[in-house]
Amino acid sequence: MRHLLLILAGAVCIMTTSSAQQIQPGDRPAGNLRGTRSPAVGRHGMIATSQTLASAAGLKALQDGGNAIDAAVTAAAVLAVIEPSMNGIGGDLLAIVYDASTRKVYGLDSTGRSAYAATPEEFKRRGLTQMPGRGPLSVDVPGVVEGWDQLLKRFGTISLATALGPAIGYARDGFPVAELMADEWSDNLKTLSADKHTADTFLPQGKPLKQGEIFANPRLARSLELIAKEGRDAFYTGSIAKAIVADMKARDGLLEMRDFAEHKADWVDTISTTYRGYDVHEMPPSTQGFIALEMLNIMEGFDIKALGHNSADYLHVVTEAKRIAFADRSAVLSDRDHMPKDALKRLLSKDYAATRRKDINMAKVTPRFTTGIASHAPKSSQPEDFYGRDLGDTIYMTAADGRGNVISFIQSLFGSFGAGFAAGETGITLQNRGSGFNLTPGHPNEIGPHKRPLHTLVPAMIVKDGKPWVSFGVMGGDNQAQAHAQIVANFVDFGMHVQEAGDAARMRHMGQELALESGIGADVRKALEAKGHLLRDGRGQMGGYQAIFIDPRTGVLLGGSDLRKDGLAIGW
Repeated sequence: MRHLLLILAGAVCIMTTSSAQQIQPGDRPAGNLRGTRSPAVGRHGMIATSQTLASAAGLKALQDGGNAIDAAVTAAAVLAVIEPSMNGIGGDLLAIVYDASTRKVYGLDSTGRSAYAATPEEFKRRGLTQMPGRGPLSVDVPGVVEGWDQLLKRFGTISLATALGPAIGYARDGFPVAELMADEWSDNLKTLSADKHTADTFLPQGKPLKQGEIFANPRLARSLELIAKEGRDAFYTGSIAKAIVADMKARDGLLEMRDFAEHKADWVDTISTTYRGYDVHEMPPSTQGFIALEMLNIMEGFDIKALGHNSADYLHVVTEAKRIAFADRSAVLSDRDHMPKDALKRLLSKDYAATRRKDINMAKVTPRFTTGIASHAPKSSQPEDFYGRDLGDTIYMTAADGRGNVISFIQSLFGSFGAGFAAGETGITLQNRGSGFNLTPGHPNEIGPHKRPLHTLVPAMIVKDGKPWVSFGVMGGDNQAQAHAQIVANFVDFGMHVQEAGDAARMRHMGQELALESGIGADVRKALEAKGHLLRDGRGQMGGYQAIFIDPRTGVLLGGSDLRKDGLAIGW
């Protein structure tokens, strides 16, 4: 018996030591070594999402005869159920659509507006000097359901009820919790436990769900069934809206039925720039899409390929371009109806980029960049790194079909589990996008009635010769725009394929620090520190990536889903 105990103790010791060591990857037998795997391939359709169950639902929609938009909405509804910390029908949505029949790119902005009662005076009366990060005052009208409805009505071939079918099944019958989602549940235990409705919804046994356990949300299933039966009005003028408003009143919030009833998504023109002959499309304000475009315009003046991928000089250029663009963001980005006149046109001009490029000192970090846009607005009350503190809980996905339709799609609650509570017995977690406003009198992004806040959400699409070349996006708060610039460079300057372009190590500038992933070597780090960069560990801070590359020669679809999420690109 004693010998057995010794053997068991030794086994435990060996297992503990082994598990503490970082497991190193094996070697790929062929192909480019920068990617963790080969791209997914298909001719008739492709979808890439952050969860395998959602990708499977989207693929089935394609195989059943649906188009890319049908697949995206179907998968988005599933994600709203199975990744409840990241997104949901209480969140917001943005999409870029390439419609093959008209050969045009369209943008859909279904982000929500603040309550009519959300005046600066009301927040001052409550004694606030900065927007709350969570709670009822951080909630704007959710835009997801309206966005799904608009996408299907304009470009889809199936009904909203059909698209919601798989999601209803997962909400009612349950789904196995994936690894990263289990981590989110555990990390947010305190928040989920603080409110009875929220705990009843997301902590059915009084504790977080673990990987592989089955979770069902029957309350959300009933809400989705109502939307399937009654359409989007169930959410904006019907019983769901009434339940959310009642819950908000009980929490001393500001949203009223009028706020829900007047919500509508806007079809908008995308904004774009050319980067070495490729047209890069982003969404207009109040999203930060112009940040990526301004960065690319600045980067275009450097020989990025010659600098070398993830060299110290390359990362320095990207970081300084980001800091310049973020100085402009802090000064002017807001609801597009409240931005200074002609600011966006100037920010996207090549002449402006050429002027700002001269501000970059290749030898050292510039201590401070200021905006180059004439603005009399005071400095925002929100700290520079505010939108990076909660790293951004979002889903991004993309879909394409054999007919040439492509959609780049993002939806989000913003913070993990959004505002931090479920609304009554609806099973719905509400976004905390209102925290993106500031309380600075006279600033374009100051809180105000029926107004959209600064948004971090940005889907993207690269177009070549009038046709989609790459549809892509990256999750993660203010990481998104700076990651977009790196992804475009990976494709255009460094010739990466769709999988390795996402897998490649990235940087993320946050506040005064430069976060680097482990794939960036010691020599590069030393050179960056010599230039004055303050470095930090970037593990877990870069956000997941999905993308589809459309081969212009063959029309074959190649999909990528990076190693940072539990996702899958799959085609047929």
